[in-house]
Amino acid sequence: MSRIGKIPIEIPSGMEVQLEGNTIRVKGPKGTLERKLHPEMQVNIEDGRVVVNRPSDEKKHRSLHGLTRTLIANMVQGVTQGFEKRLEIHGVGYRAAKQGNKLVLSMGFSHPVEFDTPPGMEIEVPAPTRITVRGIDKEKVGQLAAEIRAVRKPEPYLGKGIRYEGEYVRRKAGKAGK
Repeated sequence: MSRIGKIPIEIPSGMEVQLEGNTIRVKGPKGTLERKLHPEMQVNIEDGRVVVNRPSDEKKHRSLHGLTRTLIANMVQGVTQGFEKRLEIHGVGYRAAKQGNKLVLSMGFSHPVEFDTPPGMEIEVPAPTRITVRGIDKEKVGQLAAEIRAVRKPEPYLGKGIRYEGEYVRRKAGKAGK
């Protein structure tokens, strides 16, 4: 039995979870999320809890069991608390700025790199070397943070670039002197 999959998901008060076929809709104080689940997984709402069961012990069903439960749990957490990813910019002259609804990155290229803020997401720049991405969909928050980081990944010699907060960049030794 999946240790993750068999744990029921508590539905906090003030939240609404609807199940229509294999589509689940979660509505909370921060917004609404909808996701189509795998048709073979059995999802039930019992006593203010969401319970995920699998039809058999096949490898495919075992792997989908924990995944389905985690996806639903992330939806519940997203509409109640939300998710955020923090990024740090390291390097001389590298900085970020917010211009209206756009994130503008100066990363040493001949042009600034601009990101439009997708609907339902929030990009904040508390300092020129810090970026915070917030939203209710964990997948979208992580994807946007990864796209921002991909503009200039941290390089191993000087450690310059955009990295996640707390990310360790393994440094290499440069050329040996004479």
